[in-house]
Amino acid sequence: MQDKIIHLPKKDFAGWCIPIGYTTEQYYNVEVEERPSGFSICIQKKRFPAPVTHTPEEYDFPDRLYADYRPGACAWGVLQEGEPVAVIETEPEEWSNRLRVTELWVAQGWQKQGLGRALIDLAKEQARLERRRAVILETQSCNVNAVDFYLHEGFTLIGMDTCCYGNNDLQRKEVRLEMGWFPKRGPRLDRNDVEIRRETPEDFHKVEHMTQKAFWNKYRMGCDEHYLVHKLRSAKEYLPELSRIAVYNGEVIGAIFYSRSRVQDGEKTHEVLTFGPLCVDPHWQGRGVGEMLLRETMSLAAAEGFPGIVIFGEPDYYPRMGFKTCDAFGITTREGKNFDAFMGIELSPGAMQDIHGKFYEAPVFEELSSQEVEAFNREFPPLFKQYFPGQFL
Repeated sequence: MQDKIIHLPKKDFAGWCIPIGYTTEQYYNVEVEERPSGFSICIQKKRFPAPVTHTPEEYDFPDRLYADYRPGACAWGVLQEGEPVAVIETEPEEWSNRLRVTELWVAQGWQKQGLGRALIDLAKEQARLERRRAVILETQSCNVNAVDFYLHEGFTLIGMDTCCYGNNDLQRKEVRLEMGWFPKRGPRLDRNDVEIRRETPEDFHKVEHMTQKAFWNKYRMGCDEHYLVHKLRSAKEYLPELSRIAVYNGEVIGAIFYSRSRVQDGEKTHEVLTFGPLCVDPHWQGRGVGEMLLRETMSLAAAEGFPGIVIFGEPDYYPRMGFKTCDAFGITTREGKNFDAFMGIELSPGAMQDIHGKFYEAPVFEELSSQEVEAFNREFPPLFKQYFPGQFL
């Protein structure tokens, strides 16, 4: 079903009314009892005397895609003859670092085909790519099918609002329920359990496949970092003596690749390092693997006498490792620019104090044709390209 889901651009679908309606014979009865020592809450599935139907017409504000009060919303769906038959909309809660599913709907004739699960999986993937701590959503206590679906997909009850839709929600058996899904991450790996070593030719394909999974749909639809790894190994600027892979129980779970780069100050050239890609298999992210690779290889680079490292990387991650924006060193991009993702670090105190100018990476970073990337992709199990709002392109 993933291959049927496409991004629904705001310019084309803003204001599209979602015909959410359902008939139910059951409800989750919510009872709240105030006690001297606190409150007692009981939520129990019960049956209506007769089926109850809810339609969009009964609400003053029917659900619409890209509502004005959701400035950060992004929607995906399945189209039939240009009209949505299934949609999901999400919006990040930046203050709490959570991702909220604001809309989820599958048309009657398209249900029971796995579309709901595929749409929810897309939201979970967005949360992983954006490093959100939870996916949250709202449903109603009388929408039993929806509640049971979310429970099946790993969500759990995280809260409720007994007067969200009206002051008699408890009596009408339509209480707003908040549900949440939390990415499961294991504990940080112990350095003694991870083998960090140079890769061998026997590792090449596994490393490239791991790299593809780590970057897929992160910065663009699909990725080309795995092909960069393939090409980098034969570039004259590549430094295999500094590059390393991380192996756990025989599985390649991370890698870092170094190459020579330069800072040009008029006629004066300063050699510095660049690493990239630095990647960790999605299953092992958030468990300290990237930090292990980076710290260990930075020590190797310092011992080899390199003055520092300049990278284009995630500004929410690398400053924790000591990286600073390159304006602190008087270094700009080749276009003379500086921004948060353009960072550097000295490998010994004061080693970059006299290095100023424009930064240039190895040519291989700019020699990745889309046609070659697509051909290279055929060497791996197929993955579906998808748009996510954090992508650069």
